[in-house]
Amino acid sequence: MNPHPPPTPSTSEAVTPEALRQQYEAGATVDELVTSSGLSYGTVLNRLHDAGTVMRTSWQTRRMRQNPQARKRLAAHLRTLYEQHGATLTELAAAAGETRRSARRLLIEAGGTVRTTQQTLRMRAAARAAERQKVALSLRARYEAGATVPELAREHSYSVATVYRLLHQAGTRMRPQHTHGPAHDTSRRP
Repeated sequence: MNPHPPPTPSTSEAVTPEALRQQYEAGATVDELVTSSGLSYGTVLNRLHDAGTVMRTSWQTRRMRQNPQARKRLAAHLRTLYEQHGATLTELAAAAGETRRSARRLLIEAGGTVRTTQQTLRMRAAARAAERQKVALSLRARYEAGATVPELAREHSYSVATVYRLLHQAGTRMRPQHTHGPAHDTSRRP
């Protein structure tokens, strides 16, 4: 059995193209108009077209139905992530639960400017360098307080070579290296 019986001629006539257009432009979807009118999908589309309705995409409908204040807050949040934390459009899309295109649109709505890939790479490289310098200074402070390089390597899960490199980067004055093991007696050599 058909869950939507065909409308009677009087019902079909009562749903005018202009009435459908007004409901559609107020935010109703074609599916919702089909359900409320009892008309077929094709008939609703034909009547909307007859009334000169400009059709929306699904994302435009979602955008239309969104709370404008919530949308502004989301756009501002995405702009902060993008500009201050160096997030990519893909990361913004994941954070917003949107597509890359939607995230880009939100970013622009918030007054943000889309970066090139090279600008993003440079921004992230600078952030990594700043973080590495911070770690280097932290290691230097611990080293100058008496910690050994192997201890620092274990504490931070770095190799000894990485700790030496970071200490050097921080301009650390290194202590003399100790020789481990028995003392060498050079006088007994022939």
